[in-house]
Amino acid sequence: MEDNSKKIKNQPEEETIEQTAELDNEAIAVENTDNEEQPKEQAKKSGIFSKKDKKSQQLEDLKATNEKLQAEKAEIHDKFLRLYSEFDNFRKRTQKEKIDIIKNASESVITQLLPIIDDMERAIAFNDKLEGVDPSIKEGLVLILQKTKALLKQKGLEEIITEDQLFNTDFHEAVTTVPAEKEEDKGKILEEVQKGYTLNDKVIRYSKVVIYQ
Repeated sequence: MEDNSKKIKNQPEEETIEQTAELDNEAIAVENTDNEEQPKEQAKKSGIFSKKDKKSQQLEDLKATNEKLQAEKAEIHDKFLRLYSEFDNFRKRTQKEKIDIIKNASESVITQLLPIIDDMERAIAFNDKLEGVDPSIKEGLVLILQKTKALLKQKGLEEIITEDQLFNTDFHEAVTTVPAEKEEDKGKILEEVQKGYTLNDKVIRYSKVVIYQ
């Protein structure tokens, strides 16, 4: 009887011990589970951070690449503008040279004709002084001279004006000087010895003049 009562008394204690052990095992299992989940969560967090770092790095790389491309674009654009400007200047210069060549292509021939024009003008002036000369001769010479000058004028030939003009080294050549009686006459042209001409605004023969000094 006493043994049975001891067994009955000890039985709750054993059950309590077993229950405690089970609770401890469950707590350990839960703790182990938590310990297993923590590395996973840390791994997830580290994965999120690494993705953010990669994205930020990619954005920085794209920004740097964009800045480099913009700089290269600006450099290429600047080179293009310079080349275009040089080519445009070359084109204009070449075009101007062609026009000048076309305009002055007859310069050599016209220059050789100028002494003939001088002779015709002298012949007309000489006939004016002679008496008993047939007027038709003078009229013929004048007509030929006028037609020749008109033709040359179409090519751009112009006489250099010297009458009542101040001496200008750009157009005139002084062959001699004469003392001026008046102060205001100094530097003025007294007489034209030989006519000067321009061809398309280019002097092909300077006027030979006598000036006051």
